[in-house]
Amino acid sequence: MDGRNWRMLAAGVAGALAIFAVLFYLIGGGEILEVLTSAQPSLVGATVGVGLAWLLAWSLMLRTILGTLGIAVTAFRSFAIYSAAAFANNVTPFGQAGGEPVAALLISRSSTARYETGLVGIASLDVLNVVSSLALIGFGVSYYAVHFTLGERLGTAIGLVAALAGAIAFVFWYVWRHHERFIDRTAGAVARFTQRLPFDRFEGIDEADIVDRMERFFGHVERVAVNRRRLALTLGLSTLGWLLQTAALVAAFAAVGYSAPVYVALFVIPLGNMAGAAPLPGGLGGIEAAMVGLLVPTTGIPAASVAAAVVIYRAVIYWLPVLIGGGSMTALGVRSFG
Repeated sequence: MDGRNWRMLAAGVAGALAIFAVLFYLIGGGEILEVLTSAQPSLVGATVGVGLAWLLAWSLMLRTILGTLGIAVTAFRSFAIYSAAAFANNVTPFGQAGGEPVAALLISRSSTARYETGLVGIASLDVLNVVSSLALIGFGVSYYAVHFTLGERLGTAIGLVAALAGAIAFVFWYVWRHHERFIDRTAGAVARFTQRLPFDRFEGIDEADIVDRMERFFGHVERVAVNRRRLALTLGLSTLGWLLQTAALVAAFAAVGYSAPVYVALFVIPLGNMAGAAPLPGGLGGIEAAMVGLLVPTTGIPAASVAAAVVIYRAVIYWLPVLIGGGSMTALGVRSFG
């Protein structure tokens, strides 16, 4: 990363630390640490094990998508690639939005895929994860609403997610329906932008090259969408990944001595992940604060215990990809993004 990227990362880390400081101050840092030190080690280990299973499920999801695009990779290599991509998401601002271009570059450098093919692969994975998460949010919230009254905070969060999902779906539909016009109107601007970038790989790229790449991009998207068997398998692996994350959060609560309702975890995890859009590395700090804010009123568990369980859960979900993905990048021979 260049100096500007390092400064952005440093600013994001500082922001995350500030959020944690406020969270610990409001709840009581001493109480949270007391709960953490009394956590049951075997159940913390179970949380780590389930977290590894989640990484494996979504790496197989990426392997299935790449297979649809004609890129054959082994299960082990797909695990390494996805872990490295998750590492990129966790160290770049804006989470997945900031990490997707880097993840696409990782895929292209560690397989036979072109860059635009890698971008379709990782973007398809993220979009399908959103689709499956919306289904789980709907199920979890519906079950909760039947038995309890939706609070103002939860109702607001669900309304925002519904509005955001509708807006994203409309943009995707519109761009896809008019993709030829979209290519005609944006290819020139993209070509001029890439020519200004200080990277050797962009030298000599003109508007015709951009048009060709964008046409291939939309062609790859169509291949993913029309292969129903692989699409169903991919959605199944996506849902499995979310369920494993749910199991990890439930195990984290068990480690601190509480039983968290599964149906609450089903919708709190994807809702909390929406905070990953904040300009923080991998949503660090923002996701934890959002999850605590949702879990305290919906579970009735003391705030210090909720915060401790979320810290354990996020330590697994955030730091496992960082540790494994960093090693994977070295093993794949990817040491820089420039």
